[in-house]
Amino acid sequence: MRIVDLRSDTVTKPTPKMREAMGKAVVGDDGFGEDPTVQRLEELASEILGKEAGLFLPSGTMANLVAVLVHTHPGDAVICDENAHLYKLALGGTATFAGVTIFPHRTDSMGRLEPAGIESTINLGPHFPKSTLIVIENTNNLAGGTILTPGETRQIADVAKEHGVLVHLDGARIFNSAMAQHVDAKELTKECDTVMFCLSKGLCCPVGSVLAGPKDFIERAKKVRKMLGGGMRQAGVIAACGIVALEEEDMIAGLEEDHKKARHLAEGLARILGPAAVNLDTVQTNIVCFNFSTEGLDCKDLVEVLAKKGILTIHLYGSRGRMVTHHDVNKDDIDYALEVIEAVAAEIL
Repeated sequence: MRIVDLRSDTVTKPTPKMREAMGKAVVGDDGFGEDPTVQRLEELASEILGKEAGLFLPSGTMANLVAVLVHTHPGDAVICDENAHLYKLALGGTATFAGVTIFPHRTDSMGRLEPAGIESTINLGPHFPKSTLIVIENTNNLAGGTILTPGETRQIADVAKEHGVLVHLDGARIFNSAMAQHVDAKELTKECDTVMFCLSKGLCCPVGSVLAGPKDFIERAKKVRKMLGGGMRQAGVIAACGIVALEEEDMIAGLEEDHKKARHLAEGLARILGPAAVNLDTVQTNIVCFNFSTEGLDCKDLVEVLAKKGILTIHLYGSRGRMVTHHDVNKDDIDYALEVIEAVAAEIL
């Protein structure tokens, strides 16, 4: 059976150049700060993002958690959007490990926070927790891979600075946002105190994320990483893939092709399932969120039916599902997936 895996851009396999780099990587014990390949990746990533230093971690979830632990104290308030990955998809790590209170905010249909709304909940008074951190997401996963522009980021950062609050950017797919806007990634990160991005989302790396920020922040983050069990030893073997992802011209630039495939997929879904199924305005990068519900068959059922026919997607919640395009699916795969979806729809609609 032909399989088209649209569950996530984390399902990609390392490229041949990455596998070659893994075999040739010069390694050392990163627990002692002696792995030159890890150090090179951290320096390269922080330079690309316009930050002083970087830290290689096993996952984006851990990188975000480390940032929260360094920036806050137990009992502090962290402001984010109500569908933020940090809030909804990280298993409550901020509560379990950091002991912080999340102040979730509603966004518009594009996943954008309203600066005035944020300001209205910062340090409300003696009976409220102290606001110390705002977390923004670019691209916004559950909003459908939507982008934040440099100007929109600046508006939020201005509010934060006025009130002495820090800003952390969950930039798991920051390079998707940069390519969609045709801007340097630094333009999307310069107003944020710290930033995280994933090497394993869209960039074909098997594992790993980088947290970047001021040198003193990274020094503290190293200890927190160790505390959480994220310290690694000869990690240059996997860091080598990250260097390839950031240095090879066709890797980050290739994300634009993923965006084109997502648009093609989204337009096909809207044609098959109806215009209400997909908000095409939100399809700005490589994520397509869709809505489906009929009498007797909900979104979860549809996802299960498609999986039995080789089209792998994700049910998020309620009537909402998600598909993600990536390096390892091509336009022919998308066309085939749409053919299968159309055949299924003909039977149930």
